[in-house]
Amino acid sequence: MCLLITVTAAITATVVWYLHSEKDTYKVRTLATIYWGASLMWFIDFIYEYAQRRAEYFVQSFSDILNDTLLGAAVTVLGLGAWLVMLLIKDPKGTFVKK
Repeated sequence: MCLLITVTAAITATVVWYLHSEKDTYKVRTLATIYWGASLMWFIDFIYEYAQRRAEYFVQSFSDILNDTLLGAAVTVLGLGAWLVMLLIKDPKGTFVKK
């Protein structure tokens, strides 16, 4: 679930960035990069775990699925938080400079 959630967030951020790529005032490209990095991390984790457990990997308990879902959501929210902090520091519209 971690992989699915972060790939969905990465695809969404990439589509938003692509549709507004000529401006990119809010640095959505950076958000997409954060999510693609997390997706790559979870993909490598999937390959490693699948190599160890084989078909048993796909038989998980409800608590394992819930934990993976919460972890994927937490990573997505933390990536969004890191992007917001970067956005506040860069101040693309100069809001803080004016005040």
